[in-house]
Amino acid sequence: MGILDFLRVPNMDQGVAEYKNTEGAVLLDVRTPQEYKEGHVPSSKNVPLQSLGQIERIVTDKKKPLFLYCYSGSRSSQAVRMLGKMGYSNVKNIGGIASYTGKVGR
Repeated sequence: MGILDFLRVPNMDQGVAEYKNTEGAVLLDVRTPQEYKEGHVPSSKNVPLQSLGQIERIVTDKKKPLFLYCYSGSRSSQAVRMLGKMGYSNVKNIGGIASYTGKVGR
């Protein structure tokens, strides 16, 4: 692990591909409902960062693979830490939709 590893940004396209190839995985968009409406990855569920406490209503199995994204990767990074504290053990930040080149739903 290098000293500048914190500057490395997850590859959103790669993350979405990994999500699609992971059985039972859930893709979470942690942006606001308004941002989600403006464009999101198809099949993602919108659980805004400020409402993350409600995740247990959507995902009851804390071992289920969760793939998170936001606009830039910052909020999803925060959400990964929060979910870890809530007991979720298989959570991955895949970055920000700003760098996503795949299909976007509205």
